[in-house]
Amino acid sequence: MSVQERKQRERAERERLIVATARELAEQQGWDAVTTRRLAERIEYSQPVLYSHFRGKREIIGAVALQGAAELAVAVRAATCAADGPRARVAALARAYLDFAERNPAVYDAIFQLDGGLAYAQEDTPEPLKDAFAALLESLGEVAGNGIDPGLFTEVFWASLHGLATLTRAGRLPPEYTDQRVELLVDRLAVL
Repeated sequence: MSVQERKQRERAERERLIVATARELAEQQGWDAVTTRRLAERIEYSQPVLYSHFRGKREIIGAVALQGAAELAVAVRAATCAADGPRARVAALARAYLDFAERNPAVYDAIFQLDGGLAYAQEDTPEPLKDAFAALLESLGEVAGNGIDPGLFTEVFWASLHGLATLTRAGRLPPEYTDQRVELLVDRLAVL
């Protein structure tokens, strides 16, 4: 291995460590606790080293969001591929999405609530974000109904899931009724 390859590998490892540490700290204490000073202390590198990877917290949030979007796409696809039939796929998608949001609140916030400097629904949207939407569209497009744009239907269904996730987490909706909400959403929105 050449010196340059080794340096590139070490740089990539440091970047992964920064993102993993930011994510861990945010999940434990919230995004307000994630500062460049605290990250530098935890990863045992100087702040200038951290800044050589990310210009600041916004870019770190963006990196966590991209990682989280990739994980969300994997979770949704795993849940839907194990389901039999359109209704079961849509219900599995909804449950996987809500479960991801509940298990990863800081990552979910990085993807959907916080400013990570990422473009959404545009030409320059990063691939992990496009792929997360595609994972939803794969199952939801088949139940949009005649004359309904599958992408538009997916946006509306996704917005409903996002509302359920954020309102439940905020304590505005009691979590014990999540399954009934999913059933209602699937039965009323999807054409099965």
